[in-house]
Amino acid sequence: MNPGDLRHKIKILTNQKTTNELEETTYEFLPVKTTWAAIIPQTGSLQKQAVDTILTNVTHKIIVRYSAGKDITKDMRIGYKNHEFEIKYILNPYFKNETLEIFVQEVLT
Repeated sequence: MNPGDLRHKIKILTNQKTTNELEETTYEFLPVKTTWAAIIPQTGSLQKQAVDTILTNVTHKIIVRYSAGKDITKDMRIGYKNHEFEIKYILNPYFKNETLEIFVQEVLT
């Protein structure tokens, strides 16, 4: 892999227990580490629902170095700028332990 391809600085987010201003316990995705990655758009689709509501489905592939991403799991999320991605599955190509391909779907809030 060409190191110049890893030009996007991403945040790895985990669902952590927090306390809000009313002293209630809530869960929120908070960053635990950052790493460099390549973000490659894979597919995109628009679905028209009832009452002219449009849902979008954008899927990306995020490539990180194996050593930087070996502790990433499916219950985490990835943040990049103002985008947040839900991890669908993680692939270690040919079991070489060089890179990880993380297939994600953008979370629209």
